[in-house]
Amino acid sequence: MKKVTNVFKRFLKMLGIILIALVVYIIVVLSIAYIPVYSNEQTCKEDCIEAYLYSNGVHTDIVLPVVHELKDWNTVIDSKKTKSGKTNFKYISIGWGDKGFYLNTPTWADLTFNTAFKAMFYMSESAMHVTFYNNMIESERCKKILISKESYAKILQYIDSSFEKDTQGNYLYIENASYGNNDVFLDAKGRYSLFYTCNTWTNNCLKAGELKACLWTLLDKGLFYHYR
Repeated sequence: MKKVTNVFKRFLKMLGIILIALVVYIIVVLSIAYIPVYSNEQTCKEDCIEAYLYSNGVHTDIVLPVVHELKDWNTVIDSKKTKSGKTNFKYISIGWGDKGFYLNTPTWADLTFNTAFKAMFYMSESAMHVTFYNNMIESERCKKILISKESYAKILQYIDSSFEKDTQGNYLYIENASYGNNDVFLDAKGRYSLFYTCNTWTNNCLKAGELKACLWTLLDKGLFYHYR
């Protein structure tokens, strides 16, 4: 009986440690996201690039012009590889995330324990999700950002470094993977985890361009707080 009691006490102690760690994690996640970086940077006034911060409610993307003097995305990502096969889109939306989540979880109803576990604990590969648009409409989940050429060049460099490439420097498409008619998936570098999510990547993208961003975030709400 004493042995059983000791085992039970150890179990309760371990459970308590896990619960405390979870509470601390949640507090950190919810608080650090509201600490700004580059909050005093001046908004671009002239010769600006029009970009957007976009969220589907959970996952954020950075939306950029398909064609600009600093970057023509048509040269590296072919919109003809989408199901629609269309060209001449105006905007390209780019997001980074866990490959398992992207490919196996198009909706929350499709989420499995195995996919979530691998994503949270650094056990899955990552992917880039690219969607083409002709129009962007500002809303609570879509905020326009005016970017200087200097900042835009830094953002482009950060995004390019996130794509996995072959020996010739070409991006690597994930075949037969899409959510709709105008999107594609490509292989990416890095690993998703409890401490680095799709929204962390987007936040780091903004930070790379020295734009308003969170000190650190896992959720989209922190990002949109700074662009409210």
